Amino acid sequence: MKVYIYAFLILIVFSLYQCQSYKKVSTTKATSDKPIDFNTSPVVPADESISKMVIEDGFEVELIAAEPIVTTPVAMSFDQKGRMWVVEMNGYMPDTLGTGEDKPSGKIIILEDKNKDGVADERKLVIDSLVLPRAICLIEDGILVAEPPNLWYYELKNDKPVKRTLVDSKYAVDGNVEHQPNGLLRALDNWIYNAKSSKRYRKQGDKWLIEDTHFRGQWGVSQDNYGRLYYNDNSTNLLGDYFSPGFGASNKNQKGVDGFSERTVPNNRVYPIRPTPGVNRGYSPGTLDDSLKLRNFTAACGPLIYRGDLFGSAYDFNAFVAEPSANLIKRNILKETGYVVKGEQAYKDKEFLASVDERFRPVSLYNGPDGALYVVDMYRGIIQHKTYVTPYLSGQIKARNLTLPLACGRIYKIVPKGKKAVATSIPNDPEKLIALLGSTNGYLRDMAQQTLIDGKYKQAIPHLKAVLKQTTNPLQVIHALWTLEGLNALETNEALALLKSTEWPIRMQALTVLPSVINSSSYASYVKALDELVDSNDELAAPYVAFVSKYIKPFNEQAADNMLVNLTKKYPNSSFVSDAVISNLAYREESFKETIAKFEPDTNLKINKQLQKVITAYNNTKKNRDPDALAKEYPKGSALFLSTCQTCHSHDGNGIASLAPPLNKSQWVNGDKNTLISIVLFGLTGPVNVNGHVYEAPEIAGDMPGIGHSDEISDEDIAQLLSFIRNSWQNNAGKIDVKDVVSVREKLKSRQKAFTVAELESKN
Repeated sequence: MKVYIYAFLILIVFSLYQCQSYKKVSTTKATSDKPIDFNTSPVVPADESISKMVIEDGFEVELIAAEPIVTTPVAMSFDQKGRMWVVEMNGYMPDTLGTGEDKPSGKIIILEDKNKDGVADERKLVIDSLVLPRAICLIEDGILVAEPPNLWYYELKNDKPVKRTLVDSKYAVDGNVEHQPNGLLRALDNWIYNAKSSKRYRKQGDKWLIEDTHFRGQWGVSQDNYGRLYYNDNSTNLLGDYFSPGFGASNKNQKGVDGFSERTVPNNRVYPIRPTPGVNRGYSPGTLDDSLKLRNFTAACGPLIYRGDLFGSAYDFNAFVAEPSANLIKRNILKETGYVVKGEQAYKDKEFLASVDERFRPVSLYNGPDGALYVVDMYRGIIQHKTYVTPYLSGQIKARNLTLPLACGRIYKIVPKGKKAVATSIPNDPEKLIALLGSTNGYLRDMAQQTLIDGKYKQAIPHLKAVLKQTTNPLQVIHALWTLEGLNALETNEALALLKSTEWPIRMQALTVLPSVINSSSYASYVKALDELVDSNDELAAPYVAFVSKYIKPFNEQAADNMLVNLTKKYPNSSFVSDAVISNLAYREESFKETIAKFEPDTNLKINKQLQKVITAYNNTKKNRDPDALAKEYPKGSALFLSTCQTCHSHDGNGIASLAPPLNKSQWVNGDKNTLISIVLFGLTGPVNVNGHVYEAPEIAGDMPGIGHSDEISDEDIAQLLSFIRNSWQNNAGKIDVKDVVSVREKLKSRQKAFTVAELESKN
């Protein structure tokens, strides 16, 4: 053990030396005419790396921090003083096998610009010895730290932890590094949301509340000015919610709710400025173009709704998305029409920012206190996790010596040329904080709200209530509303008044805040106000009224059901209203269908079609085999399914939109066992027909990675996994023996690339 530790320390020292020694390497500007040798990928010194980037005209990139002051950064947050709290995932993929990945080398650090020259010059260690940390959230006098499988809360004093509390021991029980929860976004509604998760968190005194919400995304989560969430998966540009995030996740029988996990920007094309053969599926037809450049997202992450005030009006509703595999950052322009938020790429055939440096790995993007856009660059050669590394990618890594060094990392900020990005700290003065609630910089509004709540500034309450009555700055009204909610000081008359606002964003937030204020003494007033909204034909409010009826039900079930019936009568063909209504009907879907059949018998109406879909799905689940019994029979298979497969195919085997098709009742699962083994060993690429429906990108990811190249997964594990899948849910295809896996692997021992459906069908 000691030998291993010494070796690991030597490796880290060597990595740091390489980062520094490479500063002698000359660089060539990406915009120059001098040819660049793409057969090598030297470490570019941090102070020269910007010259390797091409950015949109009118903008420039500034270096804020680099090794050795920061290494392998993956996430960050600003505090009230403007200091950067950074998550260092030093243990990620030390080599193509992930050797030593489980060692406690991760850290939380603070970076500060002491001399105010715009570059961090002091590093302070806060928390050490973490295993693959991935997210943080500053709240009150402490910090949430995501260290799978746990979510911890550290109380701090003078930037040092003095007490650690376990918030959730099952924060990330399943999945590999690429498929575990992350984000910890402290949102407008005072809840903390994650990507790759269906949980949200909130601190209430000394207790932590944990609630179910919609499952969202893969790496990174952001919000717009109205608290709606945006995210993506690795092959999808941008996904998002049309409605506030706390609603609509209460009916477990309902697989999806219209208005959540919508494809905000459907175009997944990317435009690297260098060849990118070092992607996992670079050998697959269509992955790279004729110039060996990636065609579509394969590692989309870190989506950010820009909410600063530095870029100008053209950037008022823009989403930026990082693509580390292609060394670029994409810009999307969004537009809202009614409920719907849709967008398109800002440019044709180019990106907002792209680099010719293969080690430039932007993984997270942030709004800054100065209005700038901040970029966290992991800066390393290997970005793909070991579970899915193909021999092809291993060869690419070896060819250009991408494994080392490990201890690099950079943080940049992007600003318009000619504009001064002024660092802003958050005051402790309640009057100044209330003024900041109306700032044109969304980051400052968020921080002012959080500071007022964390500091429990009760003296600010009268002034916040006064803000609710002004109409000149709706965003200030919205933040004042949620600040009062966070201080438990919002009153019924104030919420009711905002429900009558002529400004839809204010009405939206008033509807969203109702679950916090409805109680036994106030519910009758809210029933009256909600009924009036329905009667007034406020179509924008209609789904929200349906969502809110859930919170009326504990006090008056009849009134809540009457709301749902009235909404159904008024909007029977609205998919959004229909799904919002159904979200209230867990295990009551059939009785509600019988009720509305008396006045809406047309089976082609949205409400009836969507109700029947949920009823059918629920009836099908009752036929499923006992998962606990199967887990006992195939323990390794069950564990491997949970860690590797369910993140795309879902726990119920019915697939996840934009990720993967169903396994339940699939002819590929229940058919020829050798075909199934081949797929799992080497993967499947391109469209696939499952039970008469052709699944292809963007409905699902274009590729399913194989796991046959993983040294951690044995043939016995694979046999158990496939036996578990072939006998789960409504599958009944029998057991696969380890000798079957060994036999197929031997026959295909020279194969490296994924199968296509045509290849598999030609074999049978």
